[in-house]
Amino acid sequence: MDSEDRIDIRNLVRAHGARQLVIARMAAPADWQGELRRALVSERATGHFWNRSSDVRLFLESFAIFFTATMMFLI
Repeated sequence: MDSEDRIDIRNLVRAHGARQLVIARMAAPADWQGELRRALVSERATGHFWNRSSDVRLFLESFAIFFTATMMFLI
């Protein structure tokens, strides 16, 4: 490769994006909106207090770690 050669990366990026879009469309279900709605409803329905994705659980775990570190520092 010569130092005078220039690579136009814009066309390469556009082609890659077009390929990714085709792959995503082929992999998506025919009724993707209905599938998305069902997935959201099922996730909301199983919203228990102690789920891994619960904000309350994350807060309590963070507070427990902070409290333990504070007690260790004070002792």
